[in-house]
Amino acid sequence: MNDKIQKLNEILSKSRNTVFFGGAGVSTESGIPDFRSVDGLYNQKYKYPPETILSDDFFYSQTEEFYRFYRDKMLCLDAKPNAAHFKLAEMEQKGKLSAVITQNIDGLHQKAGSKNVFELHGSVHRNYCLKCGKFFNAEFMLNSKGVSYCQCGGLIKPDVVLYGEQLNDNVVAGAINAISGADTLIIGGTSLVVYPAAGLIGYYRGKNLIIINMSSTNADSAADLHIESKIGQVFGQIQI
Repeated sequence: MNDKIQKLNEILSKSRNTVFFGGAGVSTESGIPDFRSVDGLYNQKYKYPPETILSDDFFYSQTEEFYRFYRDKMLCLDAKPNAAHFKLAEMEQKGKLSAVITQNIDGLHQKAGSKNVFELHGSVHRNYCLKCGKFFNAEFMLNSKGVSYCQCGGLIKPDVVLYGEQLNDNVVAGAINAISGADTLIIGGTSLVVYPAAGLIGYYRGKNLIIINMSSTNADSAADLHIESKIGQVFGQIQI
């Protein structure tokens, strides 16, 4: 393990353009449950499967049930950034990291200080009225009851990408541009099973592919460095 950490530090010290691509494992150390691990939301029992609840069709057909689950399980507003979030923000501030690309919707990267963040699946911190476009923050959504409506009578929808919806074109374009221009790509806290987000790493043409994850991923065979560990523990040992 120490040899791998040393190699990681050597790679990052020489890298001219490092990009980070992260998933749910980045936030689990902050107490936010993921969806596919043994203790993830997909393995808990609800009236409907989470995949169904977090779909575009379900949001419009059973909005009250959607919001009950959304407030209970998706609005983890007391969660705080962990060592990985803070180190990534520090790396950006020092000019060692050009972008964070995340599948998470919790906003913890920004809370830690990261500026150039591409949120592939949106954010719980942005919610908009479908009628007039008025913005509502996550605290408003958490404290509201039942179906969330705007003062104009319009339905409020979280700015998160639900199953059945397309990723934001501008966010995807920015992520592709960042990945394709990187000489070092760190993939952390994701098993790379969620598409189309996971497919974006196909645009990487750099020389250092680093994977940090507790389980195997679809890109392990292509990795120049593979560390099976919690990402916060690894990032806590980065010397930058």
